[in-house]
Amino acid sequence: MRTEHEWTTTPVTAGLLRGALDVEHTERGLLPHRLPASARRQIPDGQLAMAESQPSGVRLAFRSGATAIELDVVATKRVYAGAPTRPDGLYELVVDGRPAGRASVPDGDVLSIDMAAGTMETRPGPVRTVRFTELAGEEKDIEIWLPHDETTRLVALRTDAPVLPAPTGGRRVWLHHGSSISHGSNATAPTGTWPAVAAALGAVEMVNLGFGGGALLDPFTARAIRDTPADLISVKIGINIVNADLMRLRAFGPAVHGFLDTIREGHPTTPLLVVSPLYCPIHENTPGPCAPDISAMREGRLQFISTGDPAETAAGKLTLTVIRDELARIVRQRAATDPHLHHLDGLDLYGAADHAERPLPDGLHPDPATHRHIGERFARLAFGDGGPFAPEHR
Repeated sequence: MRTEHEWTTTPVTAGLLRGALDVEHTERGLLPHRLPASARRQIPDGQLAMAESQPSGVRLAFRSGATAIELDVVATKRVYAGAPTRPDGLYELVVDGRPAGRASVPDGDVLSIDMAAGTMETRPGPVRTVRFTELAGEEKDIEIWLPHDETTRLVALRTDAPVLPAPTGGRRVWLHHGSSISHGSNATAPTGTWPAVAAALGAVEMVNLGFGGGALLDPFTARAIRDTPADLISVKIGINIVNADLMRLRAFGPAVHGFLDTIREGHPTTPLLVVSPLYCPIHENTPGPCAPDISAMREGRLQFISTGDPAETAAGKLTLTVIRDELARIVRQRAATDPHLHHLDGLDLYGAADHAERPLPDGLHPDPATHRHIGERFARLAFGDGGPFAPEHR
């Protein structure tokens, strides 16, 4: 490692970031956002505000001959009342496209969440430093992937060699919107979320607009997608609509049409893939709302249950089965005049047979190995030969 006086400090700016739609300059560092300020002003709940500030898919990208890197951060650690302690978020170093190191920080701001009471409280914490050392000294492309589920303020970047802007262009940009699974819930590393796995296999630049609990057909999210440059777009719709018991079938169809209409205002001919929900037994034929299992929490486990009544589907309450049928119908209807619109059944990514082999540990979210499994399948079905995102569709 070079001596301290040789360190170069590079301002952390939006130009160093990939995967963020906006940044906020705060007294405690640069805060990446995955929704623009115009959308954030319309967010109606703390859950989505928290989720969009968690930098899933966001990474610093630059070129340098540095052998050592330090990144000062303020991380936000989440503590759920009655639930096991969450592991620290991981910062992953990628050099010339290959994994080159992992690090974490032990503390920071603390966000205490009581899911039963629906309350959140934040306690400020310290600035900590992420370090990567003993890197090769030649010029190289460097990415530092931020923790996918840990809000992170970027305070300072230091290297022992100058930093140059990362090369741009050359790879297609894939923008994906979805729920907590797309966000990366239960994945252990930012490059291990299923969209990150699929993006690497598809050789594309990823913008991940997966929001835990927040894929609710919000018009401000549709406008953000509309206004973001992208070569490929996918939207995964359904599970959060059921989780929240947000709407009935009568409202769901027009809301999907409106969401897609808004995206098409900015991307009239961009390949657009509508993905229906993955298999989830608690909601296949039982409506929401979803709730934490209090008895499991007393045992120190996080488990989710559905509290709806299957008989209420006759009155228009939504289940995953109903939503899959409706999404397939909507895409068939629209594809008659939109040849760039495509459909992917979520059961082809994770179905009943997959669940038998790889059950969802908490009833809602896949484990790390299943994230990779889903990402590999998406890459094959979407980016592979004959898929809607295959290079020949450009």
